Amino acid sequence: MSAKTIEDLSKCAVHTITTKPWAIETAIDQYAKAGFGGITVWRDAMKGRDIDLVRQHIKDAGLKTAALVRGGFFCYGNPEDRMKAFADNRLAIREAETLGAPMVVLVCGARPGQSLEESRKQIREGIETVLPHAEASGVTLAIEPLHPMYADDRSAINTLRSANELAEYFNSDYVGIAVDVYHLWWDPDLEKEIKRCGKKGNLSAFHVCDWRTPTEDLLLDRGLMGEGCIDIPTIRGWVEAAGFDGFNEVEIFSKRRWESDQSEWLNDIKAAYLKHV
Repeated sequence: MSAKTIEDLSKCAVHTITTKPWAIETAIDQYAKAGFGGITVWRDAMKGRDIDLVRQHIKDAGLKTAALVRGGFFCYGNPEDRMKAFADNRLAIREAETLGAPMVVLVCGARPGQSLEESRKQIREGIETVLPHAEASGVTLAIEPLHPMYADDRSAINTLRSANELAEYFNSDYVGIAVDVYHLWWDPDLEKEIKRCGKKGNLSAFHVCDWRTPTEDLLLDRGLMGEGCIDIPTIRGWVEAAGFDGFNEVEIFSKRRWESDQSEWLNDIKAAYLKHV
């Protein structure tokens, strides 16, 4: 592998969910072997593991941890469930701190049958409740706006504008935003809102994949970069012009890809990243 290839991949982090069939130990070793610079760890991948050992494994492999995924899901119909959500988010913050991850990505939540206004109120209250713990731990809470198709049950924060407004409400160094092209590529105000996000110092993460046409599953059929209609290089240019200098994180939920040979899949990710990101 050439030095240039390694350099080109140094700004790329792969989410463990992207190669879901692999145990986290395998993912760490294979990402490092392929020359990627970072890893984004999903909490389910660490189930049953000693987080300190996972952190050491990542360090020994020469990778950096971009983020821990995920927290959030603050919207529930009764106080008991909301309290459980707060506790789980505090746990995620502790896990991120132990892992050495600079942020926890928040999928904020929504509740079918509940107004979006009420869900957004609960999201604001949820972040407000756990933010002191994040600040004390030095871990950023990165709000990830999700595509409107998820507004019923996954997130009531559906545009970068709404995420900007929420982050600006808190005005904290430990509340930021994760920009995911899959969720935001369609927004005619995207460039303007990315500039706003960067100007306020809230641009914490950048996720890449592609939108396949036709899309066979609204959750589990994300495309590899270059397979779909998203103009990733342009959006990357916007986030970098706004001051972002972190990892470009590959996050792909794909049932058909998970059923394939994961080593070949990782090679495809590498080639697509170098060509299309």
